[in-house]
Amino acid sequence: MDSKQLLAFALDKVDDMKARDVVQLDVRGKSDITDYMVVCSGNSKRHVQSIADHVAKEARHAGEEPLGYEGQNEGEWVLVDLGDVVVHVMQDQTRDFYDLEKLWG
Repeated sequence: MDSKQLLAFALDKVDDMKARDVVQLDVRGKSDITDYMVVCSGNSKRHVQSIADHVAKEARHAGEEPLGYEGQNEGEWVLVDLGDVVVHVMQDQTRDFYDLEKLWG
């Protein structure tokens, strides 16, 4: 998948799991690491973990092995690195504290 297809895929997968306040950030030219970031919220630790698990599992089924998968045990902020797209799933308090939209937007 190219980066735009991967972005659409990630957005679809977080939507499958009813992620809230989904934001996509185009960081091309701002980051050498990735092209897009998806930032979304879950209602609880378990919801955050489930959203991230779903994204990672579906990526594997689509032939896109995640390059990284961090924060699963804590469930406050789980990151799924798909290469050209990095998905950040956060609880509200953590999301407000780090404010990635302001940092990268």
